[in-house]
Amino acid sequence: MAQTAERWLMTKPGAPLVMEGFDPFPPGPGEVVVEIAGCGVCHTDLGYYYDGVRTNHELPLALGHEVSGRVVAAGEGAEDWGDRTVIVPAVIPCGSCELCQRGKHTICPNQKMPGNDIQGGFASHIVVPAFGLCPVDEGRLAAAGLTLPDVSVIADAVTTPYQAVVQAGVQPGSLAVVVGVGGVGGYTVQIARAFGATVVAIDVSQDKLDAIADHGAGLTLNARDFDGRELKNRTRAFAKSQGLPLTEWTIFECSGTGAGQLTAYGLLNHGATLAVVGFTMDKVEVRLSNLMAFHARALGNWGCPPELYPKALDLVLDGQVQVAPFVEQHPLAEINRVFEDVHAGKLARRAVLVPGG
Repeated sequence: MAQTAERWLMTKPGAPLVMEGFDPFPPGPGEVVVEIAGCGVCHTDLGYYYDGVRTNHELPLALGHEVSGRVVAAGEGAEDWGDRTVIVPAVIPCGSCELCQRGKHTICPNQKMPGNDIQGGFASHIVVPAFGLCPVDEGRLAAAGLTLPDVSVIADAVTTPYQAVVQAGVQPGSLAVVVGVGGVGGYTVQIARAFGATVVAIDVSQDKLDAIADHGAGLTLNARDFDGRELKNRTRAFAKSQGLPLTEWTIFECSGTGAGQLTAYGLLNHGATLAVVGFTMDKVEVRLSNLMAFHARALGNWGCPPELYPKALDLVLDGQVQVAPFVEQHPLAEINRVFEDVHAGKLARRAVLVPGG
């Protein structure tokens, strides 16, 4: 077999990722081969690698689901994508089943997630269905001062909170509270602000709070300094001082921790919406009747429908959501070191792995 590409495989949780050569050509009907420009390292990848979260595809498997690049080969029915610059959806629905036909792309039973259902983006090339690809205008990209690897994180870190903000119904005059403002949470703050909300940011890291204060947070609160009751009291006082609603807050849990989930749940008020965006294997104990008593609702947020990707990309290219200050590029060949550093909390920005570096 001709080995025209390479990918880094997880052979078992915690074991060093190993590189293998493979041949991605030719793509099958409806598929494309994307030459990868960059692939972001997500909290979900670390869950598979360090925490033993099971992948749907058997090992060995290349992880990575935040992919940008250029289509270098297109199969039958996908010819229009040839030589186009794209972002690959983190969760790719089939587009043809009954649920997809009703617009329920996020619960498509045939969906394919790179690095979970199929071989992922920690590679030089990836083979994916063409359905849902998001085209990237290279002229607008350059005008925004961004590179193609930079916008790989749109595939999850930006589009997932974008979908969450849309689903929760955030609008001008809303009060949004974001718990956990690193990574996905930082983009949630920016997107909610772009939708016209005033945003309260809560985290245990003062560095992260200081960073997001310059990118959309109207109030920052360090959860290490206040218990749950005081966090709610301070949020209420801020809302009152700004002439904002004292009911119907939208609370985004983005920390992906049990402690963060408890904090978010404790902020429920009358008519509130709790949007669960982060993932954790932690279990929490809550009084579920609070949802009833407050006439509140809780929403899950899995991925993002492909039709919303262009709108999320527009926010970035128009400068309403800043990506560059929150990402840093690393050579793909250093993936094992980067995984260790991300897991140890040594990187302040989201790592994007770049092939050939």
